[in-house]
Amino acid sequence: MQTLRDRLEEAQKNGVAIGHFNVADLVLFKAVFAAAQELNVPVIIGVSEGEREFIGTRQVAVLVQSLREEFDFPIFLNADHTHSLGKAIDAAEAGFDSIVFDLSALPFEENVRQTKDGVETLKKINPAILIEGEIGDIGTGSEIHEKVLDVSKGLTSASEAKRFAEATGIDILAPAVGNMHGMVRSMVKGEARKHLDIERIAQIKSAARIPLTLHGGSGTDDEDLRKAIATGINIVHINTELRVAWRRGLEGELAKQPDQVVPYKILPLAMEPVRQIALSRLKLFNNR
Repeated sequence: MQTLRDRLEEAQKNGVAIGHFNVADLVLFKAVFAAAQELNVPVIIGVSEGEREFIGTRQVAVLVQSLREEFDFPIFLNADHTHSLGKAIDAAEAGFDSIVFDLSALPFEENVRQTKDGVETLKKINPAILIEGEIGDIGTGSEIHEKVLDVSKGLTSASEAKRFAEATGIDILAPAVGNMHGMVRSMVKGEARKHLDIERIAQIKSAARIPLTLHGGSGTDDEDLRKAIATGINIVHINTELRVAWRRGLEGELAKQPDQVVPYKILPLAMEPVRQIALSRLKLFNNR
């Protein structure tokens, strides 16, 4: 079985990106895996600190490992937006393939110092684990916002990216390039889309010379995503789009079956809208 690093190198060589989808329950998990299986493409399952607290850090690691072994499939596990070294250590010891050690809320120099220390500590636990660092401001929370957040003042520069990558020893960088966590109501309705600074992505890629992740991919213009991937984005995170589909699917099935109380008779049908979203995103990321 190839490692996540191997798959990232292949993605970069082929001009595609690996889809990263956050999950918080078995409905989301099964839907994402089914979509990846249908296309036979690598996929990353992401679990934030809150999602890990709900699902279980070791439990989700065992679930991913069981699918990887049973189906001989390139499914990987990422500890998304981990803000403390203690939680990062828990994920590394549980067998995660990668960790987003996100200290972007700190001043730049302190982010550099603590990220460097974190990389050294986590690599001692598992030298093969990939550590992602983040700089810039893309907001917080993969939720529905009332208005568009102004992230223009927190964009990442190429010089910052170069310095951060070289000083910390990270394997992957998450920059701020016009992306934003969550979606606003107009995006959920399809009336507006996020737009990315493609030229900035190209400059950062040239300067940092390591794989790049685009966080907050939900609600982003499709053509912008294609250009971003062609320019150097190697992983794209999707979360809020799945959450919206999960809720709509569940509400729809409950309305159709008001007297049904058996979860395994409701949830497979509620899962389908989530699978469709994951499938459409994976097709786009892989030029299908």
